[in-house]
Amino acid sequence: MSIVRRVRAVVMLPSLWCCEDPWLRSSAQALLRFLGFVFWGTAAAQAFGGVLVILMFKNYRYLFQESYLSLPGWLAIAAALILLPTGVLAVSISIRSSRNRQGTFMYLLLLLVCLETSSAVLAHVYSIRAASQLESAMGHLIYQHNGSCSQGPGNRAVDVMQRKLQCCGVHNYTDWLKARVASWHLTPCVPESCCKEKYSHCRGHLSHLEQLSQEGCLKKLEDQLWFVMLYVFWCCTVLSILKLLAAVSNGILMRHQPFHDLRFLDSDTFS
Repeated sequence: MSIVRRVRAVVMLPSLWCCEDPWLRSSAQALLRFLGFVFWGTAAAQAFGGVLVILMFKNYRYLFQESYLSLPGWLAIAAALILLPTGVLAVSISIRSSRNRQGTFMYLLLLLVCLETSSAVLAHVYSIRAASQLESAMGHLIYQHNGSCSQGPGNRAVDVMQRKLQCCGVHNYTDWLKARVASWHLTPCVPESCCKEKYSHCRGHLSHLEQLSQEGCLKKLEDQLWFVMLYVFWCCTVLSILKLLAAVSNGILMRHQPFHDLRFLDSDTFS
């Protein structure tokens, strides 16, 4: 009796598989088509993140000595460019399967996963390394300041940073007072770049603290750095998961696509 049941189960399995086959194939096609359009949209988002990283380290290159810190941004842009033809292939494969296109699609997905994983890991590691350098680099710039409250050619890096971020000093304006201890004979003041934009007549005098930016530059720049790096990290992580879904869908379609080029090995050919 048990043998009969086993035979029935073996006979029923192919029929059940045949019933599930069209549903599985249509689901894989629909998912692949959807992911193809998603790839086009996320390519712009990823390229935007890559540009943000590159501009971040370019605008503040006097604080970051290592040029390789912008590498995650370049990897993200490279992945975004490859995403465009990958999306085209995903949509075309969902409409009409082809072994050549499916194989090319798999190679592109593998390349994208490698690029995005590398970009995500480097973004996380470099953000920690860059954040640890910021405080000492900013402190060095302030202590190298020429001691003048007005703008000068030697103060350009500090002034640009403070005006752009609307900040003053490393932690606050008192950092300038500590840096000017040796110049006790000068009038206590801070650079004019510490002044808020709405006070056009501000000259950096401490008698008018309400005209000065109260926040330090370190926290503001750290917040920008973490936002940009986390954006690239999560963008690459989410896209890597989507690539795996696309690879599974493409694999299902490839299983249903016969190798037409190997038909010459059929026994009928030699009969």
